[in-house]
Amino acid sequence: MTRVPLHRSLVARLLALSLGVMLCAVTATAWLAAQSTTRAIVQAQGHEFSYDQMIYDEVVGYAATHTDWSEVQPLLAELATGTGRQITLTGLDGGFLASSETSPGLPARPAAVVDPLYLEGYLSGDPTGRGIDRRAVGPYRLTDAELATVSERVLAAESCMTDKGLDTWIADETGGRPTLVHEDRVTPDAQLADCLRKSGADVPTDTERRALNELTVLTNDCLGGGTVTVLLGFTWTGSTRAGTETQKCIDESLREQLRPYVVSPAYLYIHDAPSVAGPVFDLSRASTLRIAGVSALVLAVAVAVTLVVGLRMSRPLRALTHAAEQGVARVPIRGRDEIGRLTAAFNDLTERREAGERQRQAMVDDIAHELGTPLTNIRAWLQAARDGVADPDPELLDLLADEADVLQHIIDDLRDLAAADAGRLRLHPEPVYVNELLDQVAAVHRSRSGDVTIVTEPAGDPEVTLDPLRMRQAVGNLLSNAVRHSPPGGTVTVRSRLDGDDLVIEVVDAGDGIGEDDLPHVFTRFWRADRSRSRHTGGSGLGLAIVRDLAAAHGGTVTATSRAGHGSTFTIRLPARA
Repeated sequence: MTRVPLHRSLVARLLALSLGVMLCAVTATAWLAAQSTTRAIVQAQGHEFSYDQMIYDEVVGYAATHTDWSEVQPLLAELATGTGRQITLTGLDGGFLASSETSPGLPARPAAVVDPLYLEGYLSGDPTGRGIDRRAVGPYRLTDAELATVSERVLAAESCMTDKGLDTWIADETGGRPTLVHEDRVTPDAQLADCLRKSGADVPTDTERRALNELTVLTNDCLGGGTVTVLLGFTWTGSTRAGTETQKCIDESLREQLRPYVVSPAYLYIHDAPSVAGPVFDLSRASTLRIAGVSALVLAVAVAVTLVVGLRMSRPLRALTHAAEQGVARVPIRGRDEIGRLTAAFNDLTERREAGERQRQAMVDDIAHELGTPLTNIRAWLQAARDGVADPDPELLDLLADEADVLQHIIDDLRDLAAADAGRLRLHPEPVYVNELLDQVAAVHRSRSGDVTIVTEPAGDPEVTLDPLRMRQAVGNLLSNAVRHSPPGGTVTVRSRLDGDDLVIEVVDAGDGIGEDDLPHVFTRFWRADRSRSRHTGGSGLGLAIVRDLAAAHGGTVTATSRAGHGSTFTIRLPARA
């Protein structure tokens, strides 16, 4: 057995495959680690920003509801514990106000200026755009009784909106009035305004009226003589001089009005708390060597495992190759894996090859016998005529012609089988009336059926599309076989019918039948149930095999049913393509 080159061997290919997979895995792992690290950093930055927003919002909330920073330290400590950040407040002059740590360190720049009247836009997410925290209510804070009254009115307005099929919800403002929020959230539509008006929820309380009157005075002073009236929601009505910025004056006047009720502005410092943990990634030389050592160890183990597995897999393959080259009949099966299945398939292929060889040899013997018998007869009679033993009279010539017909019949059958095997069996389908075709075949065979009666029993007269010449040949072969195996005085019946979309043709005889063990072989070439070689009782042994191929060429099948001593029925089933 020739040795396979190393670069073509299964072991080398498995080794290359394993190394390639491992290299891809290492590369993918490195890429994934880099991507994961980048994503983790981005997420950490996002978390830090969200923490900064939360800290800023909480500190601004404190500033909006207090007048000094004296009680802010517990809030800073709580926020630092929840976020892991260090928080410090200083005055605008740099003076220390409060911190979450006992010995705070300050970064170079503050994170924001804490002033509830001038919000930092990127941290506050101010929905009004006014820059004033909603929690800074100052003189607008409702009494408990007023809050209860306003709440009832807002509930009534919400019910009104629900009746109109609109979804709203109540936003509770700290210390202020509850607000009915529509999906718009910015500009109430006419229906919302109508519900607020009907429920009285848009009517200011006494506390709000006093504060709004004060704000109106401050606004008109800012406008320099305007006559505006500030309404709830800090909108306005009235007239001003051309070119004045009324809303800007309202906002500035509101800040002036609220300033005594909030703390003074302060710088907010937010930075990471001191940590004793080491760096997450240590890319020192020692770490690099450790990673390289582990990677080399993994590669070595992978190579060793691949070699062991490859040798184990190639051993039975070499045995199969040796068996194929040396013509060994069987190879022992040593496993139940894919190679074991391959070995079993090889053994099965060997058995089929041997069976095919036996069948080929038997077919050659059968052909030699079938051709040899008429040739021997022809040669014997010709020799007798040449030697003067027999007279070349018409009777002798008829005998020689019969033997020549037998030879031609066998040759035609062999040609048809060869064409079917090679896929060259051509059909010429055309519309045919089945009864007419069967009557023609029956009439031809009645002339040489002797004492056997042939009858046809059609069910209707369907018109189907098929090759009439080939179908007459198939039915004729079945009729010849049936007549040959029917006793004198017997009857052969040819039936036809439509069964759904199929045409069914049956040839029934009353002969000796076929044994159960012989029935599977009736369509095998040169097979005879009686094993005798007599052409007078056994035919050529090719007729039924030709019927099978002709039926298959039409897209149909042929089957046989029989019991010994009870005759046989051969059934052709074809698609009825009208």
